[in-house]
Amino acid sequence: MRKSGAEILIECLKKEGVKHIFGYPGGVVLNIFDALYDEKGLELFLTRHEQGAIHAADGYARASGKVGVALVTSGPGATNTVTGIATASMDSIPMVVFSGQVPTMLIGNDAFQEADIVGMTRPCTKHNYLVKDVKDLAQTIREAFHIASTGRPGPVLIDLPKDVTTGMTEFKWPEKVNIRSYSPTYQGNKYMIKQAAQMILKSKKPVIMAGGGVILSEASKELTELAEMTKIPVTNTLMGLGSFPGSADLSLGMLGMHGTFYANTAVQNADLLIGIGVRFDDRVTGKTDTFARNAKIIQIDIDPTSIRKNVPVDLPVVGDIKHVLKDLLKVLKDEKEQWGAIRKSWLNQVDAWKKERPLTYNFDKKIIKPEFVVEKIHKVTKGDAIICTEVGQNQMWAAQFYKYDKPRHWLSSGGLGTMGYGFPAAIGAQIACPNKVVFDIAGDGSIQMNIQELATAVINKLPVKVAILNNRFLGMVRQWQELFFKERYSHTGLDVTPDFVKVAEAYGAVGLRATTPDEVEPVLRESLKIKDRPVFMDFEVDWKSKVFPMVPAGAAIDEMIFDEEVKEKSKKKLKAVK
Repeated sequence: MRKSGAEILIECLKKEGVKHIFGYPGGVVLNIFDALYDEKGLELFLTRHEQGAIHAADGYARASGKVGVALVTSGPGATNTVTGIATASMDSIPMVVFSGQVPTMLIGNDAFQEADIVGMTRPCTKHNYLVKDVKDLAQTIREAFHIASTGRPGPVLIDLPKDVTTGMTEFKWPEKVNIRSYSPTYQGNKYMIKQAAQMILKSKKPVIMAGGGVILSEASKELTELAEMTKIPVTNTLMGLGSFPGSADLSLGMLGMHGTFYANTAVQNADLLIGIGVRFDDRVTGKTDTFARNAKIIQIDIDPTSIRKNVPVDLPVVGDIKHVLKDLLKVLKDEKEQWGAIRKSWLNQVDAWKKERPLTYNFDKKIIKPEFVVEKIHKVTKGDAIICTEVGQNQMWAAQFYKYDKPRHWLSSGGLGTMGYGFPAAIGAQIACPNKVVFDIAGDGSIQMNIQELATAVINKLPVKVAILNNRFLGMVRQWQELFFKERYSHTGLDVTPDFVKVAEAYGAVGLRATTPDEVEPVLRESLKIKDRPVFMDFEVDWKSKVFPMVPAGAAIDEMIFDEEVKEKSKKKLKAVK
């Protein structure tokens, strides 16, 4: 049966099991939107900006484990997707983005709303396509979903010229995909896995460093079994939060620039570091030539290009993490070791570090501390909410003070650090998980980046909760200016901040506000009662609050600075002035 390219696109999406799309219409994709008009099997969510559509598809993918899908028009519609695509690429999120394009005969002629989106996104997609013949469309879509979701996941873009989507051809669904030169390695090398087991057996002070790859591989169960069986403490990267229960005794929390004292100290004193689904990025390692200086390093990853990319590795294991950990567990179970006795001294030392410098802050009865808000969110949600964040101080406090016990409950822009990510991602997560409580922990600067998506949440009756930690500053930049730029606050003060309660109400959402600590929990509990629309909560927090511990740029990760040290230096400075 002959179908148009637009109809083939829709049929292919249904074959791939897609139920939800995020997008924004425009001239060259109108025939696709017209084909969607009577379609009952697919639901398109109209966002208010193309960047919002990509972040929503990203949040949908992270929360569900499925491929996120977005559809936009050509020119500015396509270029508005680039930040979202780069965000997904840096964090290895499976996504397929369909962009409209001018007719093939006009490509290269600077036609109205023409942009070379294939060229622009080549560095930030796993792969991309320009479809030139409607006969190739079904095969291209099949390949795109395969590439996006297999191996190390990532975004794939398909550029659709108008004559391709209006053209007619026989529709044939390709059941199999065979792409030459693309064959991810899923099974780890047996010899390497046995070597890894021997290194674990011989180590006295091991640490597991678990990243986002564990979540992408659905390997949290195997990771937890490995840690509990071998009595090895686990630290998480920002992207790996939730891959191992944050409330477990063996959890060290997050490591890196704003990691816990005990995570960073344990890594620097370990004799073996097992990196699982991590790429050893600069925010984790600090000064690379001092990172894990006493440890041999095992790195397990499905992407061979990530091995030894940033730090030297003693034993690489290329393969899917779930498969590799299952094989590693089989080898270790045969050893019959008394792990508790072997690790007793090391675990006692780790516990001592936890007691020496726990994550803490100075509570104030009159002023809301941002950490206090995050702790209360954890309390009222019983640790079982999907937490999305913007980027900056709000992101770090959410990472530090909410305990993530399950995978896919922490959604944050890690590699790119995209302000404006959290709110549309929360919308996507709420659509993917309609029965879950979804929070966006935001700053007053970052929430304004995509605040227009309030309309998307309102019209779709999505009960997303947005907790705005309002300090009237671009907080993280201000923190750096205070610590390293002699308190010269150049363009970080948000002197005119909107009334977020009124903004919410103007869109038809609910607006709430807390100005004192005793109002925080009642406001949060009130938000949980609202099931049919989004809620903006404006928490007026202490503008002086900073994220600690902190590793200054260029320092080793055990060269941390703490709140009390900064305060002591300030006191000495004041005395010198007087």
